[in-house]
Amino acid sequence: MAVLSAPAAAVNLGFLTILRDGAGYLGGYLVTNPWGRPLEFRLSSAVQPNRVQQILYGSSLEPYICADLLGKTLVDKTATAAPIILTDHLAALDLRLRLERVVAFVNLNDPAAPLVAHSHFSSDLGVLRDLEDRLGNFDFAEPFTRIREAIAEARKLGVATRN
Repeated sequence: MAVLSAPAAAVNLGFLTILRDGAGYLGGYLVTNPWGRPLEFRLSSAVQPNRVQQILYGSSLEPYICADLLGKTLVDKTATAAPIILTDHLAALDLRLRLERVVAFVNLNDPAAPLVAHSHFSSDLGVLRDLEDRLGNFDFAEPFTRIREAIAEARKLGVATRN
């Protein structure tokens, strides 16, 4: 994979978070350079599943909303490529099933294993370990805080950016 041979300075990272509140699910996607500097930011519209959808989708509803509706749409609409996408929302990890890119869950509860690959893509583990080695003390959780703060600010300003 090109990610392994590329210099660390050339590898952009994508950070995808999903928020859930009374208005439904809302996604934010930030692409940064390896030092965490923002290159592009996208915000989705809220997705509110109705009761019929909740019944029909069952336990597959949240991964469908987070990965397919919000995650894939945000990544597809972003002009700045990120060969590695990190998410702090476990249901969004299924985005890996839709993309030919490494997608990992940032496990904030286990500092010993902060990046978790999708169970169907164990080959991604090598890429993630290499990323951790190259970035050293990079705080993988910090960009998600920025995304949540940017979403809150955009909501205050009434920004209605579409997917």
